[in-house]
Amino acid sequence: MRYATIKNLSDAAFKRATGVRRKTFDQMLHILEAAQPTLGRPPTLPATDQLLMTLMYWREYRTEFHIGLAYGVSEASVCRIVQKVETALLRSGQFRLPGKKVLRENDMAIEVVVVDATEQPIERPKKNNAFITAGKRSGIRKKPK
Repeated sequence: MRYATIKNLSDAAFKRATGVRRKTFDQMLHILEAAQPTLGRPPTLPATDQLLMTLMYWREYRTEFHIGLAYGVSEASVCRIVQKVETALLRSGQFRLPGKKVLRENDMAIEVVVVDATEQPIERPKKNNAFITAGKRSGIRKKPK
């Protein structure tokens, strides 16, 4: 799926296809375009398709091989593009998840689970020493004299 095929979708359909709202996609795209170097060889895919490829990787859990087939690039190129986009978005600071401490402070709901683990008597056959010993002795051969 290329950006050219989804750019004319409605906002609801765009969110269903990419997993983010169009406004968030535009913010990510602006950060990605600012982070791309101007020197060197131009990238094979435009920034819109690179971002869309990364969102596809995150949202659909598709393998890099299958994404590469869809975009006509190698598996290694998909890996490099995803890492580059992730790094650019993290460095911007706008798309960083809150830390573990922040998440734990907001989680004040304490659940208590009570499990009844009392012992229940189980009926088992009584062991009879005479019966067990007789059974054991019957299997033993006596030595001839």
